[in-house]
Amino acid sequence: MTSTVTAHRKLSAIVEDARIVAAPYQPETAVGVRGLVKRFQSGAPVIDRLDLAIGAGTRVAVIGANGTGKSTLVRMLVRLVEPDDGMITVLGDDVRSLDARRLRSLRARVGFVFQRHNLVTRLSALSNVIHGAQGRVGGPRTWLQALAPAGLREEAMDCLDRVGLADKALSRVDTLSGGQSQRVAVARMLMQRPTLVIADEPDASLDPKSGEEVMAMLAELAGERKATLIFVSHRMEHARQFSERIVGLSGGRVSFDRRSHGVTEAELSGFFRQEEAA
Repeated sequence: MTSTVTAHRKLSAIVEDARIVAAPYQPETAVGVRGLVKRFQSGAPVIDRLDLAIGAGTRVAVIGANGTGKSTLVRMLVRLVEPDDGMITVLGDDVRSLDARRLRSLRARVGFVFQRHNLVTRLSALSNVIHGAQGRVGGPRTWLQALAPAGLREEAMDCLDRVGLADKALSRVDTLSGGQSQRVAVARMLMQRPTLVIADEPDASLDPKSGEEVMAMLAELAGERKATLIFVSHRMEHARQFSERIVGLSGGRVSFDRRSHGVTEAELSGFFRQEEAA
C-alpha cells in the first residue's frame, strides 16, 4: 500500500512538472508553436523547427545570447516578423492563416512593451495612453486626449495612476525620463486590456533601479489581470525573479526549459557556457 501511494505521489509530481510544457493547441495554452522556422538573408535559420507551448496566465522569460532569435520569436507570434515555416497559435487563433482584419483583431488583444518605447514624443502622456484603445475604439476619439470621451480619459488616467504617473498626465513625453517613458508605454499597454503581454527587453535601456521597477510592475499587472506575460531579458536576475518559467534559446530551438523557482545562477551560467561552446 505504501509503495502504491509513493508511486502515485511521484506520478502526480511528474504531471505537475509537465503541465508547464504542455503540448501546443490545448485549450489552456495561450501560445503554441510547432516546427517554427525563420531565415534571414544569410540563409542560415535563426529559428530552426522550434516547438514551444505557453500556458494561459503564466509568466515566461525568454533568454539566450545575442543572435539566438529571442526578439524574432516573440515578434513572429503576431507576425510583426513573418515566419518561413511552421505553425503558430495565439489565444486560439491560427496566426499564419489570419487575413489583415483578423490579424488586427488579434493584435488588439496583445499588449506590447518594447525596449524603444514607440511613443509620440510631442504629445502628452495621457494622449499616448489613450492610443492604447485604438484597437477597440475607432475614429479620431483616440488620437488626442482632448478628443477622447470622458470614459476613455478616465480609464487612461487610471492606467497612468497604476504606473505612478498620474501627475505627469499632461506632460509631453519628450520631457520625461527614460524610466517614466517606459511606464507610459506600460500604461498604454494596460489601456488595450490585453489577454497576452509581450515585452521585448523592456529593461534594456533603463538604469538598474528603473529596470527592476518596470519589470516588477509588468509582473504585478499581468498577475492582477490574469494575463499571460512573455518577456525577453538579458538580466538573469529579472528572469529568475519575475517569471514562473525560463526558456532558453540556442541553435534556433529551445535548449533550456525550467521552472524559475529553484533555478540557480550557476545553472543559468552553465546554459550560456554551453551555448558559447556549441
